[in-house]
Amino acid sequence: MEWFLHILSDPASIAHLVILYAGVICIGVRLGRVKFGGVALGVTFVLFAGIVAGHIFNQFGIDHAAQKDTIDFVKELGLILFVYCIGLQVGPSFFATFKHGGLGMNLITSGIVLLNVAVMLGLYFLCIHLGLLADEKATLPMMVGVMYGAVTNTPGLGAANGVLPTIFADDVPAIANGYACAYPLGVVGIILATVALRYLCSISLEKEQEQLRLEQENQPHATPKHIVVRVTNPAVTGRSLQELHTFLNREFVVVRYIEDGEVKIPNGSTTLALGMELHLVCAEDEAEPISLLMGEQIDRSWEEDKGQVNYVSRRLVITKPELNGKTFGQLHFSTIYGVNVTRLTRNGMDLFAERSLRLQVGDRILVTGAEENVNRLERVVGSSVKRLDHPNVGAIFFGILLGIVAGQIPIPIPGVSIPVKLGLAGGPLVVAILIGAFGYRYKINTYVSTSANFMLREVGLILFLASVGIQAGATFWETVTHGEGLTYVWTGFLITVVPILIMGTIARWKLKLNYFTLMGLIAGSNTDPPALAFANQTAGNDAPAVGYSTVYPLAMFLRILVAQLVLLFFCT
Repeated sequence: MEWFLHILSDPASIAHLVILYAGVICIGVRLGRVKFGGVALGVTFVLFAGIVAGHIFNQFGIDHAAQKDTIDFVKELGLILFVYCIGLQVGPSFFATFKHGGLGMNLITSGIVLLNVAVMLGLYFLCIHLGLLADEKATLPMMVGVMYGAVTNTPGLGAANGVLPTIFADDVPAIANGYACAYPLGVVGIILATVALRYLCSISLEKEQEQLRLEQENQPHATPKHIVVRVTNPAVTGRSLQELHTFLNREFVVVRYIEDGEVKIPNGSTTLALGMELHLVCAEDEAEPISLLMGEQIDRSWEEDKGQVNYVSRRLVITKPELNGKTFGQLHFSTIYGVNVTRLTRNGMDLFAERSLRLQVGDRILVTGAEENVNRLERVVGSSVKRLDHPNVGAIFFGILLGIVAGQIPIPIPGVSIPVKLGLAGGPLVVAILIGAFGYRYKINTYVSTSANFMLREVGLILFLASVGIQAGATFWETVTHGEGLTYVWTGFLITVVPILIMGTIARWKLKLNYFTLMGLIAGSNTDPPALAFANQTAGNDAPAVGYSTVYPLAMFLRILVAQLVLLFFCT
């Protein structure tokens, strides 16, 4: 047993560090599943487990200062993996979120982020004036840590940590202590502020459900729908299917047609004749207009005539990198391969295969046509699931390399004495977003399955949180017991609640946002999964998830950037 005690008491040993990290992560992840008032902290509990471990070892005189470089490396590597995987996930939809109603929602999110900073600075100067906080250079960085605990944003904490050595040459403040003081009430405060908005704006959940139902009925959907149409309009006869798309200016796919009692497989040159029955797929909201323009929709089962031709319907997986970013219009599946693609499944969502929709590696397409033609297309798209099981690790780390280099580029800003850098958090995040959005143009394939992305992200976050907790644990108890800890708690709560109430009210009164969408927006603005879980449970629909995903990319980007700007502007 002495050999084990020797390992525990020898901080210079690699075995000691591995045991320390493994213990902190195991305990933190396990306790993170425990719900307090119906809310679980998740992997963030690893931070608190690390703080306790760091404090206990410090009490026994075991100092990890000798392993500072190793712990710093693990911390930064974990943060880089975390933010890069987030960037890859949100990249494809990042710029699309600014279109239509997403612009207003992202403006509300920007307002929340800026108000968080304004409230934090206001409370900082007030507390200095009242003598609640020491008027020292390290106090503002601690309040920045409080702000990121209040909004439950760990990457922002990492970005702030990354810029501190530039400002403090020797004694770097342990801002994770402020983060840890504010975080618990930050999680609760986001949920409480969301509930308070409901009563402040006199919102009825039943009316919001009904309004959401009406909105969904009246807005265009990409949900595919099967219909059978008999051609009775002379204006469309004699035209090929390819010409018909231009003539009608509608998106649809004819899977097969019946002429003179014979079932046939169409292609782009197939011409329409009176009495022809078309079995087609289109977006749900286009079904009625297309039926009226061609003739009349008839009540006929899709399955009735399948057996009359060598006809198959099969799902194929896009695994060929050269197809990444190509649109259906560019690939000419119907004309070249004699098959029709009726729908696409991406991240569990069915989409109508319109001509302008871009393919991504990992997409699943539903193909219909003659069996030999479908088999031929299968070889073209790859459809090798095994290939998807092996993520393109080289491309991932090439992106991380570009991100780290980009993060070190100095960006001069008027009024700031030291040029701003995106740093080890912001650089990889920006590069990952750009690669996710535009990588297909440069033949860059960084496909990572959803589970693999989540795994890399979680491992990175856990390593970062454990490292921060272990380093902060030595001084955490002193921070709490010397009076400033309580100040960090109540200021953090105000930093959480005040911006949500102000911008939430504006979003409700000016943008007329549905309350369930607003709940998701608030959760996304604070990048807070527990708040999203609460919103989903309250709503019972996908409106919160839509609000969350619309603002999450910009919120994450702004949180990381603002952390550095505040410290460089006010502390240098």
